[in-house]
Amino acid sequence: MLGDALRLIICLVVTLGVGFAGSLFTAPAVDTWYAALRKPAFTPPGWLFAPVWTALYVMMAAAAFLVWRVGAGSRWTVAALTAFAVQLGLNFLWSVIFFGWKQPGWAMVDIIALWIMIAVTMALFARLSALACWLLAPYIIWVTFASVLNFEIWRLNP
Repeated sequence: MLGDALRLIICLVVTLGVGFAGSLFTAPAVDTWYAALRKPAFTPPGWLFAPVWTALYVMMAAAAFLVWRVGAGSRWTVAALTAFAVQLGLNFLWSVIFFGWKQPGWAMVDIIALWIMIAVTMALFARLSALACWLLAPYIIWVTFASVLNFEIWRLNP
């Protein structure tokens, strides 16, 4: 049986690890390809992204930990953590598609799927822990904003 401290560490390592892996595709393109794109006036300054994403990944990890702790092994926990893993994969894939492959149109498809999976994850998390669900609220809000930004970048750079 895993203790709470080990579960929390696993959640943090996996979630922050996905964020780090995504940054390997993002970082090389930020000062080159991304800097040359036309962007809407509401684009946040570049320095804002790293702290926002770090905070979001920590909240995501905390949410996953709470769900895992509440019902380790139950079918609802398995379903909730599976949905969490799928959305985490789509999150990583967005960085690969947008920054690595430089395909804002295909990244738009991914981010729509990501948004849907975050909503599904939140609904499943809510069955096990209201706090876990609410910890994902800033994430879905940010991804909603990121979706609009992605769309506008795609539109402005045919």
